[in-house]
Order: sequence, then structure tokens, then C-alpha cells
Amino acid sequence: MTTVGPDGHWTAQAACGAGKVAPDTLFVEGAAQRDARSVCQSCVVRLECLADALDSGADFGVWGGMTERERRALRRRRPEVESWRAELVGVEPAGVLQALAR
Repeated sequence: MTTVGPDGHWTAQAACGAGKVAPDTLFVEGAAQRDARSVCQSCVVRLECLADALDSGADFGVWGGMTERERRALRRRRPEVESWRAELVGVEPAGVLQALAR
């Protein structure tokens, strides 16, 4: 299930959007990434964000609760995936870890 905002895009519902979090907060290195990832924990569009980052090859920042290193590792583990949106969107939050481990 895709969550969209009034403008028709998932980003309108993001926990980090609409001035709630300074953009620089999500583009940090080292231990600060743990704090950045915590912003994503309760986000209603976390999977949409992660799928978008994986499909677009986003190289920097925390997206969908994953760092760039975690996203690269996931893409290496699952090179056969052509569309992360098809893989992740619609997965219940409790099943996310199971879906990523496949």
C-alpha cells in the first residue's frame, strides 16, 4: 500500500519532510547516522523512501532508515532485483526485515 500526500507524492508524508527535520541531519557520517536513522523508525512512508533510494541509486544520506553502506550491501546481496518498489512497497512493517533478508 502506497501512502501519498495531498500533492500525490509520498514525500509529503515523510517524517523528515515539511521542515520537521533539517535536511543536513540525514546526510551525516559515523555515529551520527544512528540518530539520523531514528527519524525513520516511525515514518509512515519508510518503505517508499527506501525503495526510491534503492531504485534511484542514491549514494549519500539516510533513506528509509538505511545508510548508504547498508543500501550498497543490500543491492550486492540482491542483484536480481529490478524494482525495489515492487519488492518493498506493500510489505507490512513487521515483515520488512524478512523481506530484506530474502
